[in-house]
Amino acid sequence: MPAPYATHRAQLNAILLAWGMPEESAETTADVLSWADLHGVDSHGISMIPGYDSLRRTGRARMDARPTIVRESPVSALVDGGGGLGHVPAHFAMGVAIAKAKQSGMAMSAVRNSAHFGATGYYTEMAAKAGLIGMAGTSASGIQVAPTFGKEAKLGTDPWSFAAPSAGGKPFLLDMATTTVAAGRVRNKANEGLQCPPGWVLDSEGGPSTDPLVAKEKGGFLTSLGGSPENSSYKGYGLAAMVNILSSCLSGATLITDPLHTKKPQGMDIGHFFIAIDPNLFREPGDFEADVSRFRDDLRATRPIDPAQRVMVAGDPQWAYAEDRMKGGIPVGAGLLQQVRQIAQAAAAPWLLD
Repeated sequence: MPAPYATHRAQLNAILLAWGMPEESAETTADVLSWADLHGVDSHGISMIPGYDSLRRTGRARMDARPTIVRESPVSALVDGGGGLGHVPAHFAMGVAIAKAKQSGMAMSAVRNSAHFGATGYYTEMAAKAGLIGMAGTSASGIQVAPTFGKEAKLGTDPWSFAAPSAGGKPFLLDMATTTVAAGRVRNKANEGLQCPPGWVLDSEGGPSTDPLVAKEKGGFLTSLGGSPENSSYKGYGLAAMVNILSSCLSGATLITDPLHTKKPQGMDIGHFFIAIDPNLFREPGDFEADVSRFRDDLRATRPIDPAQRVMVAGDPQWAYAEDRMKGGIPVGAGLLQQVRQIAQAAAAPWLLD
């Protein structure tokens, strides 16, 4: 049965505290994870707990890590994540970029020595809520994607996000993997014993497959955005390379193509980047937001192919999920729920989701 949002978030917080995460860090991390589940990004919420537990138990992510600024200017900051999960340093780094952009008009921050940070859209929405344009991206811990025409994985899902404030409503919010689907959506299919739709994964020979375990356990790959060279997968491949250049080359994090990538003693040493831009650099206050709002409404007013399926813009599905789930609760698949329950019990965390 779906759990109320507050209970769902409290369960995440309880597990993180039981793992030894400081209270403030646990609050931030639980907020990011529950935001993902509330907004329908089920691949980046509570479903990440088994993976994070593995990082914790093998000493590859410190629960007590705190971010620090190691280099900065009026318009930039380089943040060291301390070898912990990425949510806290990412939240901190975007907060720094926002504060600097409020002073200078635009700013950028980068993070190294970090791990998975959850849903990228959470951080760009932070900027939009502050009246700024936000961009964010991250390299990945998992090497799961072969370059176009390649038969060897060299990349991850390498997501990026863009958000812009609008007048009198939710921001425009684009949050996307540079693969056809996020790895977590494939993982969720495996958790529930379901097959993937065609086009999500390839087998070890580069052929199509619907087996959700093929990319994780059988030498296969996730597909770059586009799915195949004929459907322009080179565009997803190019975007993934761009995200890695901004996330890792800029921050000094270990390149995903470096053999050392999976051998770091603490954390995954992946990199993140964040950009905040004040639209008032270019427009009078309120003009940019009014145009974004009008532009979105013009797109939504497009005549649909199917009258039952209206045209939407980026962010619309997430806002609809959030409204429905705030009322009806957040669902968690039975297979995943059992895994999380066992993890909570092992950590002596209270169990709240019954």
